[in-house]
Amino acid sequence: MDPVTAPAAPVSTCAPSVPAPAGLTFRDARDADVADLVALIESAYRGDASRAGWTTEADLLEGQRTDPEGVIAVIEGPDSRLLTVERDGRIVACCQLEHRGGHAYFGMFAVGPSVQGGGVGKIVLAEAERQARETWGVTEMHMTVISVREDLIAWYERRGYRRTGRMTPFPYGDERFGIPQRDDLEFELLVKELG
Repeated sequence: MDPVTAPAAPVSTCAPSVPAPAGLTFRDARDADVADLVALIESAYRGDASRAGWTTEADLLEGQRTDPEGVIAVIEGPDSRLLTVERDGRIVACCQLEHRGGHAYFGMFAVGPSVQGGGVGKIVLAEAERQARETWGVTEMHMTVISVREDLIAWYERRGYRRTGRMTPFPYGDERFGIPQRDDLEFELLVKELG
């Protein structure tokens, strides 16, 4: 896929990537990025390395968060994009955007533990919302978050997302999504109106 522009320029899937605030550059992921993206996502959520940041799920889930096949599926999906964020030529964050009719789905969001807490996540989320609105004309962004992740849900609420109380079960028994360490995991739908 071709690079995508940053906030200051109009959205175009064939324009070169442009630096954004905080020295970040946004572009669509390429097949050559898969290994780096898997490593980034794993480092943000799983294992002891993830404990350096605040997004860790290491106490909730062991095993993998994603795999190369899952990342490739997002990159190659007809209605999805994997927005890749670089600083100084190194991938530091990513997120999935998927067009689902009147709304976009936001997922696979990861910020490297070494840059968490510095505002990168806020910038990436705002850019994802802007691109979804301008590219697809959607009026809402949807995401699902493990319902016991109160700190993470509160972070999204501060950015305008609201809890819906609509739950979907965690895929227990499917180790592609990790090995649960508790029996009460489920996903809650969060929604934000994009004005």
